[in-house]
Amino acid sequence: MAARIIQHKKLVVIVFAIVTVISTAAQFFVSVNYNMVDYLPEDAQSTQALTIMEDEFTASVPNTRVMIHDVTVQEALLFKEQLSKIEGVTDVIWLDDVMDLKMPLEMADQETVESYFKDGKALFSISVDNGAEVEATDAIYEMIGENDAIAGEAVDTATSQKMAGTESMYAAALLVPIIILILVLSTTSWIEPVFFLTAIGVSVLINLGTNIFIGEISFVTQSVAPILQLAVSLDYAIFLLHSFADYRKKTNNPEEAMQLAMKKSFPAITASAATTFFGFTALMLMQFEIGSDLGLNLVKGILLSFISVMVFLPALTLMFYKWMDKTKHKSFVPSFKGTGEKVLKLKMPSLILVFAILVPAFLAQSNTQFTYGLGDQPETTRAGSDFKLIEETFGESTPLVLLVPKGDLVKEAQLVEELENVDHVTSVISYVNAIGSVIPPEYLDETITKDFFSENYSRIILYTSVGKEGDVPFSIVETVQEEAAYYYDNEALLLGESVTLYDIKNTVARDNVVVNTLTVVTIAIVLLVTFKSISIPLVLLITIQSAVWINLSVPYFTNTPLVFVGYLIISTVQLAATVDYAILLSEAYNEHRKEMPALQAIKKTLDEKIFSISISASILSSVGFILWITSSNPIVSSIGLLLGRGALLAFIMVVCFLPAMLLVFDKVINKTTLKANFYEEK
Repeated sequence: MAARIIQHKKLVVIVFAIVTVISTAAQFFVSVNYNMVDYLPEDAQSTQALTIMEDEFTASVPNTRVMIHDVTVQEALLFKEQLSKIEGVTDVIWLDDVMDLKMPLEMADQETVESYFKDGKALFSISVDNGAEVEATDAIYEMIGENDAIAGEAVDTATSQKMAGTESMYAAALLVPIIILILVLSTTSWIEPVFFLTAIGVSVLINLGTNIFIGEISFVTQSVAPILQLAVSLDYAIFLLHSFADYRKKTNNPEEAMQLAMKKSFPAITASAATTFFGFTALMLMQFEIGSDLGLNLVKGILLSFISVMVFLPALTLMFYKWMDKTKHKSFVPSFKGTGEKVLKLKMPSLILVFAILVPAFLAQSNTQFTYGLGDQPETTRAGSDFKLIEETFGESTPLVLLVPKGDLVKEAQLVEELENVDHVTSVISYVNAIGSVIPPEYLDETITKDFFSENYSRIILYTSVGKEGDVPFSIVETVQEEAAYYYDNEALLLGESVTLYDIKNTVARDNVVVNTLTVVTIAIVLLVTFKSISIPLVLLITIQSAVWINLSVPYFTNTPLVFVGYLIISTVQLAATVDYAILLSEAYNEHRKEMPALQAIKKTLDEKIFSISISASILSSVGFILWITSSNPIVSSIGLLLGRGALLAFIMVVCFLPAMLLVFDKVINKTTLKANFYEEK
C-alpha cells in the first residue's frame, strides 16, 4: 500500500486537492442548529409538547421580553401592535391579555399590573419563531433604539449565531501562529510545520464539507469539532515526519525512507487514532444528541485525519521534500539528557499526593453544581446589560405553557385556580380567567379564542418570578406537572425553557454513566490489544482518569457552576485525547526495559519522550485555553477551559506519576504482559 501511494504521489495530491476545494465550498451549505430542544430524545416531554404546540397553535412559547420606557397604557398598546407586526414574532402578551383595561389600574391586582406595567415602563412577553431569532431581534433593536431593552432565549440564540463565525475566525487567528511556533521549536525545518498543518487542515476541511450529507450540525460541533480535530490528530503527522527524518539519515533514497517511515509509524498512529476514535464513539451513544452530533463529527474527523496522514502527507512530502532540505535550521531545543533523573526525584511525593487527593477529587467532581442551559450573556454586551435592566425593574420572569385536553371548562378552571396558588407563579393566562368559564368559546369570534384553543387542546400560560434553571425553577416544573396530572393524567403537556432544561438534566444524568463507562471500557480494550498486557492498561487508565477527576473537581472547590454538557463531553474527550501521552511513554519504556533495568529504562524513556509529550500537550492545551478566551458561548467556553487545564494535568500526571507507577508495578507488568521479555540482571 505504501509503495502504491508513493508511486502515484501526484495523483494522490491532486485528488485530495480537488476533494478539499469541493468540501470547502460545501461547508457553507451546512446549516447550524442553535435550538437545544431539537437534541432531546423524541420521548422527552419537551419534544412531544413542542411538536403538538407547533401542530395545534400558531403562537409558540414566549421566549423574549421587551421593556419600553416612559409610556402610557395607550402608547404601550401601540407598541404591542408594532411588535406583533415584526416578521418572526408570532405572539405578543401584555397587560390587556390578563385584565380588562377599561377598569382603572388602581382597582386591579397590583402584583399582576406590576408584572407588565410599572413606573411608566411596559414589559411585553413575545414569542419568536425558531430560526427567525436574528431577523426578529434585529428588527426589535431597530424599533426600540438604545434606551429600551430586550432579553430572553431568542436574544441569546441570535447573539450566539452572530458571534459563532467571528469567534471561530478569532480562535483560528490566535491558534495557528501558536501551533506554528510550537512546531517550529519541535522541528529542524522552517517548512515542516506547514506540511503538518496542511495534512490535518485538509482533513478538517473535508470533515466540515462532508457534514452536508448529515444536513445540519449543532452549534457546539461547529465551534469545537474543527479545532479539537486539529489538536488531537496533529500528533499523527508529527509521528510520520519524525520517522521519515530518522530514516533519511539511514538511506539516501527519500522514497525508500518514506516507505520505511510509513511502515514503522503505522502501529503507533493506529493505536493513537484507535483510542481517540473509540473514546469519541462513546459520545455518539448520548441520548442528548448534542453529544452524539459532536461525537459523530469527531469520529469522522479522526478517520479523515488518519487517512490524510497515511495517504496524503507521504505524497505531499515526497513532492516537496527538497523544500525541507533548503529550509533547515538548527534545533532550538536543548538536550533533555538528565531530565529523567530529576523527574524521578518526585517519584514518592507524586505517588503520595495523587493517592491522597484521588478519592476527594472523585467525590468532588461527582458533587459539582451544574447548569444545563446557555447561561446569561456578560454584562459588557448589549444583551447582558439589557437583561440586567429588565431584571432590576420587573425582576426575573420565566414563562411556561401548559397544554391540556380541550372541552371541560370547569375542570380547567379548577386547575387554573390551583396553579395561581403555586409558589413563585405570578400570573396565569387562560380562557377561563381571561374570558370566563360561563361563556362557551363557540359563541365568540375565532380571533378571541385562537390563542386559547386549538382543535384538541386548551393553552394555559404561566409566569414565574424565578430564573429558568436551578432547584426552585425545576421544583415549579415538577409541581405544575403534578397538578396537571391530577386533573388530566398523562394527557397534559408542559413546555418552556425551564421544562427543556429540566429534561436535559434528566437525560444527561443517564448519559453520564453510559458514556463514561463505555469510554473507559473501549479504551481499555484498545490498550489491551496494543500492549498485550492486563496490568499496563490499568496503570495507564488510572493515570489519565486521575487527571480527568482532578480537572473536573476544580469547579467544586472553587464553587463555580459547571455547564453539564461541557463536563460530560470533556470527561470523554480528555481521556481519549490524552491517553496517547501515556501510550507513547509506556511503549518506549517497554522497549528499553528489554535491554536494561527498570530505573535505567524509565530515565532513558523520560529523556527521550518528555519533549514529544510536551509538544502534544502544549498544542491541546493552547486549543482549549483559546476556545475558553474567545467564545462567548458558555458551553463552548467551559469545554475550552476544561480541555486546556485537562491537557496540562494529563502531561504532569504522565511525566511525574506514570513513571513512578511503572517502577512500582514493574514486576507485575513483567508477569502479566505477553512476551514482555524484560531484562533481568544475572
